[in-house]
Amino acid sequence: MRRTRAGRLLALFVVLAASAVLAQGYLAASTDAGVHRVGQSVAPPRAGTTVVATDSNAWLGRGSEGPRARAELFAVGPSGRVVYYDDSHTRYWDVDPVPGTAATVEYVYADHLTPEQCGGESVCTRNGIERVNLTTGRVRPVFSRVTAGKHSTRWHDADRLDADHLAVADIAADRVFVVNTTSGIVTWAWSAQAAFAVNGSGGPYPGDWTHLNDVEPLDDGRIQVSLRNHDQVVYLDRDTGLVENWTLGADGDHRTLYEQHNPDFIPRKQGGPAVVVADSENNRVVEYQRVADSWERSWAWRDARLRWPRDADRLPDGHTLVTDSNGDRVVEVNERGEVVWTLPVAFPYEAERLGTGDESTGGPSARAANLTGGLASDGGSAAESPDGPLDRLAGLTRGPTVNAVLYVLPAWMDRLHLAALLVLAATLVVWAGAEAYRSPWTATVRWPVEFRRR
Repeated sequence: MRRTRAGRLLALFVVLAASAVLAQGYLAASTDAGVHRVGQSVAPPRAGTTVVATDSNAWLGRGSEGPRARAELFAVGPSGRVVYYDDSHTRYWDVDPVPGTAATVEYVYADHLTPEQCGGESVCTRNGIERVNLTTGRVRPVFSRVTAGKHSTRWHDADRLDADHLAVADIAADRVFVVNTTSGIVTWAWSAQAAFAVNGSGGPYPGDWTHLNDVEPLDDGRIQVSLRNHDQVVYLDRDTGLVENWTLGADGDHRTLYEQHNPDFIPRKQGGPAVVVADSENNRVVEYQRVADSWERSWAWRDARLRWPRDADRLPDGHTLVTDSNGDRVVEVNERGEVVWTLPVAFPYEAERLGTGDESTGGPSARAANLTGGLASDGGSAAESPDGPLDRLAGLTRGPTVNAVLYVLPAWMDRLHLAALLVLAATLVVWAGAEAYRSPWTATVRWPVEFRRR
């Protein structure tokens, strides 16, 4: 009896201690943690304005929903201070500079709507593109549509073809379409079903089959498209469809790409054709050079902290601006793979350095710039020591398992809090099992369940 009582007291002590550690972390973290304010100094000085779009501020968890979930679109000026801020939308995704302007960008957003707003019993999402002058704060709507559901229905990218037309990565319908933003008329569309079987390829159909998350019109008229769940970057001819001999990657070929985001095309005049890709589940940034009729890997980078990157832009000086989503930062990497600038930000999706060209079009290929840093046999380097909150956990493995765990964990949770959570869960399971073993009651497995005294 004494042993049973002592065991219960020990279990209770462990539960209370672990709960106290978690409560301390929860209470110490402000609901405004990671939220930026105009005039706030957030990074070292750096030439140019850096615009960042976030998926969520990750206070409750990177994939969290509800009233405390908040996404941000903000700009950091050369001084390292925030010069623009907006958090009026549920999610922010792609950000592109508007040609001919110094401080105007177009961005993709998503707003989760209630069933009442959707006119039915289910939730829906308003996906749209807006244009904002970062100096005046004036916002102008460009184009929007409502899609059923959320999560895998949220557009991640739209790129401008000309003054009146946008190419949209329609993740909800597994297609790319071109729309006249003045008339609202769709003038061209391509469905992934025209080139891929819905069974045996990609993700679950129709729930999240292609996860088509990026589109980029090229100077020669083709359109580059990222099919995340197919591990491929593909090229479309608007007259003939898929240009098969240009496809980068293959479904399930995770050595080449593993559920990538935001591939950026580097044109021939900049040393291409080449593609810089945020190779997300491989936790690296990688570049492939077009040689004859195939792709060859020409550069790759990661440090010990990089975890689920979702954007990488090659800058004109050969540096690379990397958006490290689960690493909660945007970093600039020099030619030798060294991190030379860091902007801490919770769960960023995309970053754009104004004045350097849209995405990577103003930057050289790795071969043209003779980039050396980060290229290793395993696809990266460990140039920076792990110093993020959960880097030791993240270093245990690559791929979706740890990234999925990090996706749901709150940003305030560090290694101590994670250890406390695991100890709490284990203690409760063991305690419950011990109590069930000692209980005088047994359960009979039938319906309805019957309890009988032993």
